[in-house]
Amino acid sequence: MNAARCHCGKPESYSDCCGRFLAKQAFASTAEQLMRSRYSAFVESNEAYLRESWHPDSRPSRIRFDPEQRWLGLTIKATTDGGDMDNRGTVEFVARYKVAGKGYRLHELSRFEKIEGRWYYLDGEHL
Repeated sequence: MNAARCHCGKPESYSDCCGRFLAKQAFASTAEQLMRSRYSAFVESNEAYLRESWHPDSRPSRIRFDPEQRWLGLTIKATTDGGDMDNRGTVEFVARYKVAGKGYRLHELSRFEKIEGRWYYLDGEHL
């Protein structure tokens, strides 16, 4: 999978993009990078990474995956703050997926917070 394009839609290989975060070789340096890596984790049904990257104040005890759900793509619509020098940021995105052959869109404005130099997903508002 190393040479394959990343799930998140960036032109880099998976290993150079989101794969390094899921493999715990690095931490996302921006809220958008964390958003993209979390999308890749959903594609791979990687519950451990999703829980670790979820803010401790809102982290669920368990994440359930639908085995029939197939993720089709991610589009980042907008970002506000969430850079190296910020402690908070938002990412508006649309994630497309199918369940049992029917297409869906998840349109969300996600909030992120940096704690001790590391970004976490706090929560999101469905748009």
